Order: sequence, then C-alpha cells, then structure tokens
Amino acid sequence: MSQGVLAKNPSVLTFLAVLGLFTLGVTLMSEWAGTEIVSTSLVKTLGKTLCLALVAVAMDLVWGYTGILSLGHFAFFGLGGYMIGMWLMYERTHGIVVSSLAEAPIPPTEAEVVAAIGNQIFGVVGSSEFPPIWAFADSLALQLVLVVLVPGILAFVFGWLAFRSRVTGVYLSILTQAMTLALALYLFQNDSGLRGNNGLSGLQNLPGLDHVPQSSISIWFFWASAGALALGYVLSAWIVSGKFGSVIRGIRDNEARVRFLGYPVETYKLFVFTVTAMVAGIAGALYYPQAGIINPAEIAPIASIYLAVWVAIGGRGRLYGAVIGAFFVSLVSSWFTGGQAPDVNLGLYTIKWVDWWLVLLGLSFVAVTLLAPKGIGGLVDLWTGRLAPDRHGADLGPDAGSLREAEAEQ
Repeated sequence: MSQGVLAKNPSVLTFLAVLGLFTLGVTLMSEWAGTEIVSTSLVKTLGKTLCLALVAVAMDLVWGYTGILSLGHFAFFGLGGYMIGMWLMYERTHGIVVSSLAEAPIPPTEAEVVAAIGNQIFGVVGSSEFPPIWAFADSLALQLVLVVLVPGILAFVFGWLAFRSRVTGVYLSILTQAMTLALALYLFQNDSGLRGNNGLSGLQNLPGLDHVPQSSISIWFFWASAGALALGYVLSAWIVSGKFGSVIRGIRDNEARVRFLGYPVETYKLFVFTVTAMVAGIAGALYYPQAGIINPAEIAPIASIYLAVWVAIGGRGRLYGAVIGAFFVSLVSSWFTGGQAPDVNLGLYTIKWVDWWLVLLGLSFVAVTLLAPKGIGGLVDLWTGRLAPDRHGADLGPDAGSLREAEAEQ
C-alpha cells in the first residue's frame, strides 16, 4: 500500500487495526477458544455482518464515490452465494449417495452415482437431470472462479448497455432494480436449474468435514470474512485515492463537465460497476455458507434497497461509514427481529418490534437524509476532527487570478 493511499485515506490503518482487534477479541471469546463467552450462533451472525459490511463498501464505492445509485448490487451478492452453494450442495450430496450405495451388493457405476445425486438434489422440483449450469459443480476451483466471473460478466454486460446509452439518475436506478427483479423471478421458476423457490440448503455442512464441530467452522468463516473485508477496504481505498478517485468523484459531482474535459466517463463507470459486482459476489460466497441456505427471495429488489439504506445511514462517500452503517443496521435488526427487544405496552396497543422494525428503519433513513446527510460517519468526522479544509480566501484554482473563496460565496 503506497504512501499516497495512507495520506489520502488515513482511516485505512485505523480501520485495519480496529478490525484486527475485533477479530482477535471475538476469537478469544468464542466457543472454539474454549471460553464460550460468545456463542457459535453469535460468531456466525458477526461473520455474516462482516460480509454485509464488505458489500456495503462496494455499494459506497459505486454510489457514494461514483454517484451511481445501483438498486441491484445485492443480486451480485446472491449470485456469488449460488455459485459456491452449487459446489457445497453437490459435494455434500455426493458423499451421502456414495456412502448409501456402498452397501449395495453390486458396486454402482459412475452414471448411477450421478443419477442418484441428481435425483437427490432436483427431486424436489420433479427432475433428476443436472442442468447445464451445474457442469462445473464438482470442481471447487472452477466454482470459485464463477463466484467472481458470473457477477462480473452480468455487471459488465448490463453496465455497457446502460452507460453507453448514457442512462443516468433515477432511470438508471430503475433499470438496476428491474434487472434484479427479473433475475429473482427467473430463479423462482423450477426450471431455472437452481431448485426454484426451494433454493440451495445445507450449505453450512462443509464436505469432508462432518467430524469438525460448527464452533470451528464458524470461526474459520469469521476469519475469512474479516480478511475479505480488510482486502476489500484496502482495494477500495486504493481506487479512490489517486487520479482515478478524483475522476469518479468528478463524475459524481458533474458528469457533463468531466466528459467535456475529455475523460471516457462510460469506461470509468463501467469499471467501478463491474469491480464492485465482483466484490459483492465474493461477499455473498462467504455469507451464505454461514447462513446455511440461499433462495431467490435473497435477491429480491428490497434487499438492494436495504443495502442503500445501510450506506446512507452510515454516511456515503466514506468507506468506514459504509461499514458502520452495515454493522449498525444489521445488528440492530437482528436484535429487534430476533425477539430480544422487549415489547412496549401502551395500554390500548402493544408495540411489537418484530412488526414495527421496518417502519423504524424507514423513519431512520428519512431522518438521516433530512437531518444528518453525512450519516453516522459524520459523527466520526467530528470526533476525529476531520473537517472540510479552510482556504482562508486562497485561490480556488492554479492561477493567481483564480476565483477566490469569498467571491465564490457571493
């Protein structure tokens, strides 16, 4: 990491230090370490939250820095989960089928084993044949490549078509939401090849590790999620630090002017859109093995709207703000919807937070947008003293005759 990245993003080292201490603390307090202060279920929740923070960083890069309000990035997150879920489900079913057929008087052929696996996986949708998209499901290496490749290709094709047509603003947001809805509706069909509404389940059981307790598996995924978030944060900080970062900020603030200056605006936007989709795919591939199941409802447009809410509440245009927003909303949501928040008896009516959480979240989003547009990250700015530079009437341009601050305010 160059000195320029650290100079323009001093929060990077602070973030990595906080993340490292957080990871170490959870590890030492986990059941895996023997202290059992933090339960295995909580470790999984924290690991999933780290994955959500990673996709929030990607969303902040594409929205907070480039100005593209994508309401479809959770679709890339879900695709990453489906790609790794195919391998997990195939290998787990393969082990079950092989062990059950081993007791047969006549050893089964490879074709019989494949047919039995297909029947186990797709019997729930009335089929027993593997769709073409499962061609590489028996190869972990290829499925890991697809975790990045499938979201990346979809984002590239969609972005190329949208950006070359110069679709911007709310129209682009609607298009991204339409893409997400179309993908979700397709996956709901039984003939999609991904078990329709049933989705992929049993993903928490790693093939060949049946003897390993969930306390160990959960902490492994927790470490992997923390490492991915650290790398994603550093990558994003590097992207926004140099000239590239200045250009995408310019696109966010005044796209027409940046295009007039000769920069290929569409290329910059396409690059950011595609890279962030790949990062979202990686986050999804780490999230769903910890969740244990993925279905098309995870890709519904509302999920991408939640993602935008996280970034807005945390403070868009600040990478650490995206992380704060994801952690805050995710953990508070788990508290309210998990039945841990006590009901409030008002006499004539009892407030049950499970029913009112979405209303509370919506009101929080509106309040932050109107009253604190910098989000929670703005409080961090005040605490650390990170304020806008005071030019004290200095020239606003490179020449001595440039417009001065006092003149710009008139």
